Amino acid sequence: MKLTVLGSSGSSPTRINPASGYLVEGGGETVWMDAGPGTFMELGSHMDPGKLSAVVISHIHVDHSSDLFALYSYLAYGPGGDYPIPVYVPVEARIQLTEYARGTQEDVFHRVLELHTVGSGDKAEIGDLTLTFGDAQHTVPALVTTVEENGRSLVYSGDTGPGGDLAAAAQGCDVLLCEASYEGDRTPDLWDGHLTATEVGHLASAAEATELIVTHLRATQDRDRTAQEAAEAYGRDVAVAWCRDVYEI
Repeated sequence: MKLTVLGSSGSSPTRINPASGYLVEGGGETVWMDAGPGTFMELGSHMDPGKLSAVVISHIHVDHSSDLFALYSYLAYGPGGDYPIPVYVPVEARIQLTEYARGTQEDVFHRVLELHTVGSGDKAEIGDLTLTFGDAQHTVPALVTTVEENGRSLVYSGDTGPGGDLAAAAQGCDVLLCEASYEGDRTPDLWDGHLTATEVGHLASAAEATELIVTHLRATQDRDRTAQEAAEAYGRDVAVAWCRDVYEI
């Protein structure tokens, strides 16, 4: 498998780094995981978006989902492609995405995008890729996604705080791609919908993840400090995701 970072900026895009989005390739299949602002344009520099095998939207917050509508327009009114493209979303997201597009059941929205609601324990087979979904701990329904091919595994946290299915999903994984939205210690007033870098490092260590990539760092966040705190808890070096980074899994 190959992982390409289309964007990794937490909460908002920047001029040089789109918001959350990742391209996973394996066995001739392509899966776009999260469609934050700016990631559709970046996706187009790597492949024809109309040839995607599937899309995963971890949750419907704008910084993870808004460019799904760029794909919709590309398929419905632009160059087009091979559709419908399956789109896997958490509980409630299907209704909200459809309402935003004003897509009645007969609308072109549903002809080009095939929305599937998934949750903890659900699986999807995309050619040789197996996607397994878990529940994340966030303010809206959100997914943890595991992608497997030929015994190799990538686990993507989406946005999550402590709890949910992430720790179980990460057990023994080859690569853990995990949000690390906070620096320093967790304090009582810290929002519990995200993880600290130290929490991420401890989680990866306990799971015996082979490699840890931290992502979803805010534009104002200190990348070096975040990586150091995660690495100290993990016990080995940590990568920090950035637009156009490529990882072989």
